[in-house]
Amino acid sequence: MSTAPPKETETEAAPWYAAYPEPQSDLMNISRAEVLEMLKGSTGETAGKDFVLVDLRRDDCKGGTIRGSINLPAQSMYQTLPTIYDMFKAAGVKKAIFYCGTSRGRGSRAARWLSDYLVKIGDDSIQSFALFEGIKGWANAGPEYVEFMDEHDGSVWERLKSQ
Repeated sequence: MSTAPPKETETEAAPWYAAYPEPQSDLMNISRAEVLEMLKGSTGETAGKDFVLVDLRRDDCKGGTIRGSINLPAQSMYQTLPTIYDMFKAAGVKKAIFYCGTSRGRGSRAARWLSDYLVKIGDDSIQSFALFEGIKGWANAGPEYVEFMDEHDGSVWERLKSQ
């Protein structure tokens, strides 16, 4: 009896991120409470100037997004890092905050890829974060968070709570 792991078959495709290097940087999370204060203007930071929110969901973005977020599907993130960096740098962005459903997959991976790129080019003027608990945590955190969502659909988040 063989103890070798089964071989990947044609029907068991590798995940999309397997084509890219594993991120090396440590993950830096940012809390939704801190982001909410940033969006309210309480920290003196301006959305789109001092910080940018990046929604990495591609076809699973039903239910809404955090106000002011740009949508950049995670599947296109790695190969466009130099362009993303150039845009953030030109805009004066100091914090890039990535999120997906829970920020445990795409959100954390994208934040670490940008951190790796920043280390590679020697730029410490931009910080890269993953939003702790992602959009699901945000949408279910209460009305003060939902108030800062565009296209919010509460029925989507209610269904996801039970999953």
